[in-house]
Amino acid sequence: MDPLAALERVAYLQDRGLLPTQKTAAFLKAADVVRDLPAGELEQRAASGRLTDLPGIGKSTAEVIAQALEGRVPERIERLEAETEIPIGPGAEVRAKVRGDCHAHSLWSDGGARIETMARAAMALGHEYLVMTDHSPRLTVAHGLDRDRLLAQLDEIEALNEELAPFRILTGIEVDILVDG
Repeated sequence: MDPLAALERVAYLQDRGLLPTQKTAAFLKAADVVRDLPAGELEQRAASGRLTDLPGIGKSTAEVIAQALEGRVPERIERLEAETEIPIGPGAEVRAKVRGDCHAHSLWSDGGARIETMARAAMALGHEYLVMTDHSPRLTVAHGLDRDRLLAQLDEIEALNEELAPFRILTGIEVDILVDG
């Protein structure tokens, strides 16, 4: 299993299991560290036992990385898959007809994951699209997107749409309707 995919899967499963957000954030931070490493450095550090020398890589994340590099499904993933499984139940027929999610927040505002991670999760569910609707700048507590950040997010989405086609990430924004309309 790819170490980056393993770290992102752990973060997803921890979020699905409603574990503390700090735990999810730690695995997402570790994924960012791994993503930014030059080719081969992760393997070299793992072989020499120096994974935890990297900022953002602790004992738990290093264990997941090491097991993934060994070609194994990390034990943490196996455990979380079992513990956080969500039974579909009587809504399975309706669930099978869902084509996408029309309201999603990413790390760009107050969401808990990167857009690419969310898109890949949606694809794994069989969805055809995901609509990103992060907050507008008015909601400062949610780190709403100002014009420059929105344009940067749109550029990221455009690149992801090329990479993930035919899956589509559509764009929108959650806005506040003020008293004056």
